[in-house]
Amino acid sequence: QVQLVQSGGGSVQSGGSLTLSCAASGYTYSRYCMAWFRQAPGGLEWVSDITAEGVASYRNSVKGRATISRDNAKNTLSLILNDLKAEDTAMYYCTDEYLVLKSQGTQVTVSS
Repeated sequence: QVQLVQSGGGSVQSGGSLTLSCAASGYTYSRYCMAWFRQAPGGLEWVSDITAEGVASYRNSVKGRATISRDNAKNTLSLILNDLKAEDTAMYYCTDEYLVLKSQGTQVTVSS
């Protein structure tokens, strides 16, 4: 069964940090670019992605505050978010780059 199971998230104060994690199973995870998206009131936003080789990209608003990483031996994906801002409040999902596979999502709420 192909699935992405996400953990982490929650409520945090502005300026705080949190880590989102995702565990993949049922497919050859190491071959695929993986991504984090978030569903905010304004719509679905790409946050970051990382190629199979480990090359990372970030949306401008999180650049310098976010770190994406993957462990191909453990089939895991992580996103560390630092210096969180109210505008980071959203439901976060780990996905493949084409949004074919998608985790159940976790809510991140940043309060001032």
